[in-house]
Amino acid sequence: MKVEILQQPDSAIAHITLNVNEGMMTEAGAMIAMSEFIYANTTLRQGRNQGILGGLKRAIAGESIFLTVFRSSMPGGELYLAPKTLGDIAEYQVKPPGLVVQAGSYLASGEEVDVGLGFQGFKSWFAGESMFWLDVTGYGLILLSSFGAIYQIDVDGEYIVDTGHIVAFEKSLNFQITKPGKSWIGAFLGQEGLVCQFQGKGKLFCQTHNPNGFGRLIGSQLPPRTS
Repeated sequence: MKVEILQQPDSAIAHITLNVNEGMMTEAGAMIAMSEFIYANTTLRQGRNQGILGGLKRAIAGESIFLTVFRSSMPGGELYLAPKTLGDIAEYQVKPPGLVVQAGSYLASGEEVDVGLGFQGFKSWFAGESMFWLDVTGYGLILLSSFGAIYQIDVDGEYIVDTGHIVAFEKSLNFQITKPGKSWIGAFLGQEGLVCQFQGKGKLFCQTHNPNGFGRLIGSQLPPRTS
């Protein structure tokens, strides 16, 4: 499998070249173009999380219940994927202990990668994020998507990130929700919201824009519905 990321960072497209019988699992609706000899199957399956239960778990985390498997019947099969929102794509090679992915940032993965449901606790919910993130394990490629550009931070010790800008982080990192400064009043007046304070050593992926903040900004400017 060969992956090339095009049109970065604001309108990224993943150009994937598949070998014979090589498969790529994607979020439903991610495909924009493909070779005529690639065939697609819609499934509830993802790694070891099979059937309806696996699909419902992904739905709880904010992902589509269904996934699509693309497989090439000939060498050199081309597949183009893109996220639903304007943004970037990053490659990551999954290996133990695995990766935690924010809901909505999963785009695609190889067949040896298992994507399940991970419970991050009520601390995530109080920060305005989903309590359930995706727990990614196994070995192989995963494609992450973001709102805006995506960038990697190599954490060694402690690092602080606004909760709405997190895409994914390695499971070797621990985190806690806290205020951005010493004062809760100052955090409220500064409209900084809550942040994640990471501890440990591992990779952290962030996005330049906050989708929740963008949604609130656009929503406040839309005219009220009349019907």
